[in-house]
Amino acid sequence: MEETTEREMYEEELTGGGVNRVVRVGGTVRRPARRWTPVVHALLDHLAAAGFGGAPRAHGYDDQGREVLDFVPGEVPGYPLPAYVTTDEALAGVGALLRDLHDATAGFAAPADADWYFPPRVPAEVVCHGDVAPYNCVYREGRPVAFIDFDTAHPGPRVWDAAYAAYRFVPLHDPERDASAPDVTEQARRLRVFADAYGLGAADRAVLVETARARLEHMVAHMRAEAEAGHEAFAAHVAEGHDVLYLTDIAHLVRHGASFLAALTREA
Repeated sequence: MEETTEREMYEEELTGGGVNRVVRVGGTVRRPARRWTPVVHALLDHLAAAGFGGAPRAHGYDDQGREVLDFVPGEVPGYPLPAYVTTDEALAGVGALLRDLHDATAGFAAPADADWYFPPRVPAEVVCHGDVAPYNCVYREGRPVAFIDFDTAHPGPRVWDAAYAAYRFVPLHDPERDASAPDVTEQARRLRVFADAYGLGAADRAVLVETARARLEHMVAHMRAEAEAGHEAFAAHVAEGHDVLYLTDIAHLVRHGASFLAALTREA
């Protein structure tokens, strides 16, 4: 019988990575290092120094060249979303945690040679996480406590991140294609819960739905471009019709944009 190597004995592959193979080794996570890893590690160091506890800490690289990060204990939900993710308290917790993250990044000075996954967007008010979603959020006792997987972080406006987070956590899916999604009236109410918890300003509320639509269009274009370039994970996503699902949700946002905007901007 083939002898088990030390690496195989102590490495536990984590599910939900989607694009990367991610393993747990003791109290750490090991992931493939990429061109953007140095600036992401600098950002995580900044967050730790700023006292933001809702992100893993970076610990350089292992002998295989993989990045080493804290393993953040808790539950990372998958789909369909478990009930604890869909409570108003959990939704408000995500909004507050995202606001704290953004505020902590506001003073970050990226290295001159920073090579982000996505190009910075203007206005670069904060550093956006880039993929704030349930599958990148750690919960404990039903409460969101941390975001993970900062690979797609990049400078940008607050609303660019907030709009995508609202899409994922409300969620703003078309109920006709996702039977677990709340109806439009409930989506509008929950959207207001999220925006209030974040403390989103009037100008950002006015463009949040439009920004969510633009964010999904950006994602579809990126997914298709990566698939055409031969990226296997993105090619699989396109083959499975993920791009069509997002296009369906874009149409849903367009149809009900006025209702969502009214919920966001009405006086409390």
